[in-house]
Amino acid sequence: MAGIGIIQVLTGLFCYWFVGVNCFFNYSFVKDAKNATFAKVAPTPNNGWTELVPLHESKLADGSSRLWFSFQKVQYTFDEDKKSFGALTFDTNKSMKFFQEYKGLETDEEIVKIKLEYGTNNMEMRIPLFSELFIERATAPFFVFQVFCVGLWCLEDMWYYSLFTLFMLVTFEATIVKQQLKNMSEIRNMGNKPYQIYVYRNKRWIKINSDELLCGDIVSIGRSSDERSVPCDLLLLRGPCIVDESMLTGESVPQMKEPIEEVEKSHYFNFDTDGKLHVIYGGTKIVQHTPPGKNEPGTKSPDNGCICYVLRTGFNTSQGQLLRTILFGVKRVTANNLETFVFILFLLIFAIAASAYVWIKGSQDESRNKYKLFLECSLILTSVIPPELPIELSLAVNNSLIALQKLGVFCTEPFRIPFAGKVDICCFDKTGTLTTDNLVVEGVAGISGTSNGNDEDDGLGIVKSPGDVDSRAIKVLAACQSLVRFDEELVGDPLEKACLTWIDWNLTKNDTVIPKKSKHLPLKIFHRFHFSSQMKRMTVVAGYMPTGTSETKHVVVVKGAPETLKEMYADLPSNYEETFKKLALAGARVLALGIKELGSLSHQEIRERKREDFENDLEFAGFVVISCPLKSDTKAMIKEIIDSSHKVTMITGDNPLTACHVAQVLRFVKKSQPILILDEPNENMDWIWKSLDGSSSFDLIPETGSKVGMKLFLSKYEFCLTGHGYEYLATNQPNFLKKIIYHVRVFARMSPKQKERVINDLKALGCNTLMCGDGTNDVGALKHAHVGVALLSHPYDATKNEAKKKEEEQKQQTDGAVVDQNRKQPQPPVGPRRANAPIGSRQNANSRLVQSQNRLEQMMKEMEEEEKAKVIRLGDASIAAPFTSKFTSIQSICHIIKQGRCTLVTTLQMFKILALNALVLAYSQSVLYLDGIKFSDSQATIQGILLAACFLFISRSRPLETLAKQRPIPNILNLYTMLTVTLQFVVHFLCLVFIVQGAHEIEPREKVDLESEFKPNLLNTVVYIMSMALQVSTFAVNYRGRPFMESLVENKPMLYSVLGAGIGVFALAANLVPEFSQKFELVIIPDQFRNILVCCVIGDLLVCYCIDRILNFLIGDMRA
Repeated sequence: MAGIGIIQVLTGLFCYWFVGVNCFFNYSFVKDAKNATFAKVAPTPNNGWTELVPLHESKLADGSSRLWFSFQKVQYTFDEDKKSFGALTFDTNKSMKFFQEYKGLETDEEIVKIKLEYGTNNMEMRIPLFSELFIERATAPFFVFQVFCVGLWCLEDMWYYSLFTLFMLVTFEATIVKQQLKNMSEIRNMGNKPYQIYVYRNKRWIKINSDELLCGDIVSIGRSSDERSVPCDLLLLRGPCIVDESMLTGESVPQMKEPIEEVEKSHYFNFDTDGKLHVIYGGTKIVQHTPPGKNEPGTKSPDNGCICYVLRTGFNTSQGQLLRTILFGVKRVTANNLETFVFILFLLIFAIAASAYVWIKGSQDESRNKYKLFLECSLILTSVIPPELPIELSLAVNNSLIALQKLGVFCTEPFRIPFAGKVDICCFDKTGTLTTDNLVVEGVAGISGTSNGNDEDDGLGIVKSPGDVDSRAIKVLAACQSLVRFDEELVGDPLEKACLTWIDWNLTKNDTVIPKKSKHLPLKIFHRFHFSSQMKRMTVVAGYMPTGTSETKHVVVVKGAPETLKEMYADLPSNYEETFKKLALAGARVLALGIKELGSLSHQEIRERKREDFENDLEFAGFVVISCPLKSDTKAMIKEIIDSSHKVTMITGDNPLTACHVAQVLRFVKKSQPILILDEPNENMDWIWKSLDGSSSFDLIPETGSKVGMKLFLSKYEFCLTGHGYEYLATNQPNFLKKIIYHVRVFARMSPKQKERVINDLKALGCNTLMCGDGTNDVGALKHAHVGVALLSHPYDATKNEAKKKEEEQKQQTDGAVVDQNRKQPQPPVGPRRANAPIGSRQNANSRLVQSQNRLEQMMKEMEEEEKAKVIRLGDASIAAPFTSKFTSIQSICHIIKQGRCTLVTTLQMFKILALNALVLAYSQSVLYLDGIKFSDSQATIQGILLAACFLFISRSRPLETLAKQRPIPNILNLYTMLTVTLQFVVHFLCLVFIVQGAHEIEPREKVDLESEFKPNLLNTVVYIMSMALQVSTFAVNYRGRPFMESLVENKPMLYSVLGAGIGVFALAANLVPEFSQKFELVIIPDQFRNILVCCVIGDLLVCYCIDRILNFLIGDMRA
C-alpha cells in the first residue's frame, strides 16, 4: 500500500513539474488546432518555462472566429494558411503614402474590429499572493526532495538536524518569495500610468485614457508639464520633436525625431531602418516639440501637439519587450543544469554501490530489521544530493550580479554571467567604444584653399584654419547636418557638432545656419535626406539669398564615405583616391564633401524630386579630416584583455584604412605581420587581397590548397574584411570564410546587419563571443553575442537629481534641528562659568550621538543593498543588450569577464567540495553503519552548520584586480575534476579505513544492536573527528582562489571559518575542553592513537593538496 501511495504522489508531482509528463498522462494530442482546448508552449532558451495554456476562440466583427492563446503577456493567433500559431502583430509594412494620407479610425465597426484583434494599450501586471508564490516554490523538485530527506532523518531520530535543515530551507524560500513580490511590484510601477490623451476617431478629436489606445489610432503628443511618458510606439506624421530615450536605451543625449512628411511616398516603412529617426518609442519622454504650422495643410490637434500614428501597443512596444525580458528572462539563475544533472548521476554511481553493499551485507544477518535497513539505504542514496546545492549555485551568480551593479554594470539576463568567464573572442565597435565622442576636426584636405601653403600639414595637404578653407567646403560643413537646438544646446551627431563648432557657425531654431564672424551668407535648410549606415552618406537641400536680391538660390550639399561619393562627382580630381587613402592610413576619419548649385526651386519641386536626382554632377569640395582620439584607458584595457588569452576583433562601419590604423595602435594586429584588405575591386577585376598601402596583392584563396599552405597563409598575415568583401565570401566562398573569419582582426564598413551576421558566424564555429558597442547601431550584434555589452556614450544619471533632493532635504533638516536646539537650550546666565564644566561638553555629546546615528543608518543602508535584489530599473537596463555599462570606458568589459570567471571557478569549486563531502558521507553511512557507527543528532547539526558557513563564504569570493593569463575550465564535466575528485576520495577512504581498523584494535566490538539508543564510543568519536577533519581539509584543498579570485589567505571570512573549524576539530581530538567533548557526545582518545589520528589528518591534507595541484598543472587551467 505504501508503495502504491508513493507512486501516486510521485506521478502527481511529476505531472506538476514537467509539462511533457502532464500532457502524456492527462491530455491527448490532436492534429487539428480547432479541436484542441490547450496548447503546449515552449519559449526560446532562457526566456521562462514551458507552459500549458488554454486556447480561446473569439468572434470577430466580420463574423469569422479567431483561435488564440496568451503567453508571457503576448497574444498568439492561429494562421489557417501556415497551420501554426504566431505572435499577433499589427501590419505596419505599408508605404509612406498610406501613412501621409491616413485619416485615423473612421467607423465604430473598425474600432471594435481592431480592439478585438489587437487589444488595447493596457500593460497591466497582476501580482500574485505570497501564498501562491510560496506554494509554487515549495512544490519545486529540489524542495520536495529536501523535505523527503528531512522526513528520513526524523525517522532516524535526528530531530535537531532535521528541524534545523527544514527551518533553513523554509526561511530561504520565504525570503526569495518576499523579494520576488517586491521586484514584481517595482516592475509593475515601471509601466506607464494611464492619462488623458487626444485621439482622432470618427473624423473628430476626442479625449480618451492612454491605456485605451488602439493600433492605427491618430494621436496628438507633445511635451507635458508633468513629464509624462509616451504611452506606446508611435510613428511621427507631422511636426518634429526631441525625445529623451534614456529610460529605454540609457543614453542621456536627447534624440531628434523627424516627421515622415518629406519621406518618399513609395518608400515602405521598416522598423529597423526608419525607427531611429521617425519612431517615438513608448516609455520615452518628449522634451521639445514643434506643432505643424497653422497655414500648412493636414490634420492639426486641439492641444498643438505633434501628430502621430500608433504602431504598437501594450507589451508589444519596445518598453513592453524590455519589461518582459526583465520579467521572464531572469527565471533561471544557476549554472548549467544539464551538467549539474550528469554530475549528480556520476556521484549516484558511488551511492548505489554503497547502498547495495549495505543491503547485501545487512540482509545476511537475519536478526536485522529490514525496514531500518531500507531506511539506511535510502539515506545513503539521498546523501549524494546536498540540500544546500540550489542555494549555493544561485548565490554564486547573485553575488556577481550585485558586484557588477556596484561597478555600474547592469544585467537583465543573469544566466549570461558564467558565459563571460568562457569568452574566447571579444569584438569591439570603434567609434564611441574604443575612441571618444569628443571628435577633433583637423581641417579640410584635397582642395586648395585661400592659404599660401603655410598652414598645410606635412605632406597631407590639410588646411587647418577655417578662415583659409574653400567657401564650398564651408557651405557643406554648415548645412549638411541634422543638428537641432534645444535649450541653448546643440543636440545630434558629435561629428556634426564638431564640424559646426570648428567653422564657427551658429544654428537657429528654424533650421538656419549663420556664420558668427565670417562674411559668408546664412543658409536655410529646406530638406534633409538623413544619413543611414546602408547609404553611407547624407544629403541636404539648402538655400541662400544673394546680396541685393529677394530670390532664394538653392544648393545641394552632400557628405559621406569617399568611395560612395566617388561616382557622384562631375569632375573627379586625379589624386582623389591617393589623398583619402593617405589620410585614412594616418588614422583620421575622412568624409568626402560635394556641392551643386540648383538655382531657384519651389517647395513642391524640392519635395517631389528623388534623392538620386540631387546626388549627381556634384562639385568636389574637399575631404573633411576628423581625428577620433582613443579613450584614456582603452590601450591599457585592450592589453589586459589580450594578455588574458582572449582574441580581439574590431567590427566597425568606418573606413578600412582608419580602422587598421587604430588596430595597429591598440595591438589588435601584430606589428611584424602585414595587413591584407579584401574590398570590392574595380569593374572587371578579380577579387584579391591587397596590402595596406596597396603596393602588393595576393590571390583570394592561396594556391596551395593543402592544410599546411592554408595554415601558413593564416599565420603569416593579419586580415581586414570590408562589408563588400564579407558579403562576397559569404555568398561565393562560404567554406573559405569559415576558415578565415576567426583570424580576421578588423571588419570595416560593416552595416548593422552584417555585424550581427559576423557574431553568428563566430558562434557557429563554437566560439564564446563578447560584443561591446553602443546601443544604437549595434543592437543586433549585441543581442546575438553570448555576452553583449552596451556602453553608454552619454550615461543617464538618474541618481543625480535624487541625490540633490536628498542633500537639500538633509540640509533643511539639520538647519531645522540646529534652530530647534538653539530654541530649547536655556540662555547661559550672565556671570562666571562653572569651573568644572568642559568647554563644548554638550556639543561633544550631541556630535557623538549624531555620529552613532549616521553609522547605524549607513549599516542599515548596506544591509538593505545586500538584501535588495536585483531588479533592474528602466534607465539602468537598455533594450540594446543584456549588459549595460553606465560608464563610457571599456573597463566594464574587464569587470564582466572577471566576475564571469569568478562565478565559473566558484561553481566548479562548489561541485568538487560537494562531491567529496557526499562521497565521504556515503562511505561513513554504509560501511561504518554496518560497524555500528551512527552520528548523534547534535553531531550532525554542528556538522551541517559548519558546512553551510564555509559554502556561504566560498560564494562571496571576489575576483582579483587584473585578469589572469590562464582561462578557467569552462565545464564541470572534465578530466581534471573527475580525476581530482576520485583520487582525493581514495585518499580520504584509505585514511578512514586505517583509523577504523586502529579503533577496532584498541576497542574490539561485538555484535552491534543498531536499534539501540546512541551511546558515545571510541569508534564513533574517531570517525566523527576524522570525517569533520576531512571536510575541513576538502575546503582548504579545493578552494583555489588565484589566479582568478582572492586566495584563501585574502578571503578573510573563509580563512577564519576554515581555521576556526580546524582548531575546533583539533580541540575535540586533543580533548582540550572536556565540556565540549561531552556536548558533542565524544569519548577521550588514548594519547598514542590521538597522535596517529592527527598525523593521518595532516597526511591526508598534504597528499590531497599535492594531488589537486599536480593534476591542475598537468591537465587543469594552470597549463597556460
